[in-house]
Amino acid sequence: MATPPTPNTPEADLHWMRRALELARYAESQGEVPIGAVLVGPDGSLLGEGWNQPIATRDPTAHAETLALRAAAQRLDNYRLAGTTLYVTLEPCLMCAGAMIHARIQRLVFGAPDPKTGAVQSLYQVLADARLNHQVAVTGGVLAEEAGAMLRAFFRSRR
Repeated sequence: MATPPTPNTPEADLHWMRRALELARYAESQGEVPIGAVLVGPDGSLLGEGWNQPIATRDPTAHAETLALRAAAQRLDNYRLAGTTLYVTLEPCLMCAGAMIHARIQRLVFGAPDPKTGAVQSLYQVLADARLNHQVAVTGGVLAEEAGAMLRAFFRSRR
């Protein structure tokens, strides 16, 4: 993998979202909903990755985001992931948004919006709720068309 660009720049957002899309394609090849996630440290280093695995693991919490957070927490030997950026191909659900708050993620970058279960912008704005003890900066719509097209094709093939 080429040297990643400077953290928290549009170039970095595209770089890491492309990696998340690769993980989403892998999830799809395993019969899972194609969602991928990548957690990046403040210095731009890769800390954790995940792809949807609830079917394979028989675990309803095995979303791409939670698996990336778990991998990073293990690597850092700390459940607090301050200063990090999470890249995910689909707007996170309530469970994943809650996990990001508990982990103290600094920033979320997501691809496609999720009008049915999105907890960041579509249905709820959990990460920006001032009543909570932590807020997460959000950038949505990065490579949204590619991420959305992958999901639409996946669900169309299942009908």
